[in-house]
Amino acid sequence: MSDSNTREHLDAKHKRNRQQRIEGIKRWAEYIKSEPPETWGPRQNAVVDDQLDATQSVQTSAAHQQHVKDVAAEILEASGKSDVDSE
Repeated sequence: MSDSNTREHLDAKHKRNRQQRIEGIKRWAEYIKSEPPETWGPRQNAVVDDQLDATQSVQTSAAHQQHVKDVAAEILEASGKSDVDSE
């Protein structure tokens, strides 16, 4: 496979992956609209907790960790919450 073909193959794969993620997000959005938070909340918390555990087992730079905290704070601020650690 030439470099050009490899690049095209990777681009197509990335496009498919992105489309699948978008479809998954749309399905999740519909699910949380149709179900009470008591149903989907624990599931979402379990996914987030697993992702946090996985990222904590990987060595990351202090700058990256700060970036993640900043993004989390922005998300919480946009959602009306004020503190990343409040729950």
